[in-house]
Amino acid sequence: MVVWERPEPPSRPVPSPLSRERIVRAAVELADADGLAAVSLRKVATVLDVGPMRLYGYIAGKEELLDLMVDAVHAGILPTGDGWRAALRSLAETTRSVVHQHEWLADLLGGRPQLGPHALATGEAVVAALGDVDVDDVMPVVAAVNAYVIGAVRREIAERRAERATGMDEQRWQATLGPYLERTFATGRFPALATVVRDAAHSDADQTFRIGLDFLLDGIAVRLSG
Repeated sequence: MVVWERPEPPSRPVPSPLSRERIVRAAVELADADGLAAVSLRKVATVLDVGPMRLYGYIAGKEELLDLMVDAVHAGILPTGDGWRAALRSLAETTRSVVHQHEWLADLLGGRPQLGPHALATGEAVVAALGDVDVDDVMPVVAAVNAYVIGAVRREIAERRAERATGMDEQRWQATLGPYLERTFATGRFPALATVVRDAAHSDADQTFRIGLDFLLDGIAVRLSG
């Protein structure tokens, strides 16, 4: 029986009462503060002031804990809007927002579908909004948007982590490598790239995300109307 269907142990009078909700909340707070490396059953038990073995009455191990954590934060990913385009845009933007609130989520998105109740509610809202789309196209369309979002947010989180690790924000990094690029472009070996770097508009992360999403949604619209 999967963790979302398995009943919790009966409550009993103890100094520190437990529940899956309390365990998951403590784990999410640890991950938010110090990343997934900070999450272990022993550390969660310490935060909750209980013995680690008590947690096994509620979860089978760390993998179940991670599944529960991912599903808990999926509560913030609830697409809204009329029609498939609005729903997919909302899915993309709310997913990105939740990942920026919980950096560790970027490391756990993708792979097998999330099947917890909050993740299923997200999926239901999206698929319901795609009611006019051919049933064979629904999952490829949703998968395309999810792939775009996961790639984009992982790049953004990687940039944020690199900034913390090096102490160099994007402007300082560009200033440091700018002279090298100028010398390299002056050789004439990379004319197309030099033109884009020098002449194209340089959008911030929010603009870049929205522009890329517009390209994707425009392409989906053409395909669905064909």
